[in-house]
Amino acid sequence: MFRFNPSFTLIPLLLLIIAQSCPAAWRTGDTLPALDSFKLEGKLPDKLKGQVILLDFWASWCGPCKKSFPAMQELQKHFAGRGLVIIAVSVDEKRGDMERFLKGMDVSFTTVRDAEQKLVAAADATTMPTSFLIDRAGKIRFVHSGFLGDQTVKQYYEQIELLLKERAQ
Repeated sequence: MFRFNPSFTLIPLLLLIIAQSCPAAWRTGDTLPALDSFKLEGKLPDKLKGQVILLDFWASWCGPCKKSFPAMQELQKHFAGRGLVIIAVSVDEKRGDMERFLKGMDVSFTTVRDAEQKLVAAADATTMPTSFLIDRAGKIRFVHSGFLGDQTVKQYYEQIELLLKERAQ
């Protein structure tokens, strides 16, 4: 016998309300919001203004993320002295999962955790990893959904070179 459950009729309504109240996903040309307003766990770099930023969302359970970290480390070595800042944002629910992932990694770039899932929700980054390349003026210029090995690395190098040549406005 079927019993009426009022929560079944409320769920679609709640999902509709939530979807309409959430900010739109970040797009090319949008200004990167102030990262310090999202209560990230960990220390953000002191100087972001005027830098080219690679903002990467990742998770410990993500296979492609394990491959992207060595690539980001190479980008860090190659471009850091020229104005590139890499910020890797873990979306792991548990801090321990993030720490275990990072334990065997050679990482000299900033890693923080989005414990409250607010930044990843604002970006609407549903694929791991998802990265945003931000120019010196703070505008999102390139978005990468997933990590496709050498193809993505080549795109990173080309796009970062382009952004580093531009002046902040």
